[in-house]
Amino acid sequence: MNEERTIRVEEVDSVAPPPKARVEDAELAPETMGDKLERKRDYLEGFLAAKPAATDPHGVGGDLYEAVIDALKEIYDPEIPVNIYDLGLIYNVEIDEGHVLITMTLTTPHCPVAESMPGEVELRVGAVPGVGDAEVNLVWDPPWSPANMSDEARLELGML
Repeated sequence: MNEERTIRVEEVDSVAPPPKARVEDAELAPETMGDKLERKRDYLEGFLAAKPAATDPHGVGGDLYEAVIDALKEIYDPEIPVNIYDLGLIYNVEIDEGHVLITMTLTTPHCPVAESMPGEVELRVGAVPGVGDAEVNLVWDPPWSPANMSDEARLELGML
């Protein structure tokens, strides 16, 4: 099964440049540079005149929402030196007229803070100005995994 394989090398002095792409349509009149510039100007004026969408102060990106997230980032898991938000324990934050509903989990159902952590979250979030009351819904499905962690948390724990 000894097959001889040969490699052939071809030497060239130069290579012709590839042809340039052209789009030609005989039925359409050629567009002048002035027409192209005017079309771009119209687009930019329309784009710049558009007003940004109003953000809901209670929705994602709103001031109250961000204040709640900041409060959650001040709560640390006692066994892992990372806040519960970056750890990926917070699944959802809903705000409706001052009422905050937080859906969260813990690293394991047998976590030693399973009884105290939801109460601490309610107290911290309830203390945010603008929050009337806070409620925590503790869930186990989907279960927490290290994939839920933010890149900051992974970096802090040496996992990146």
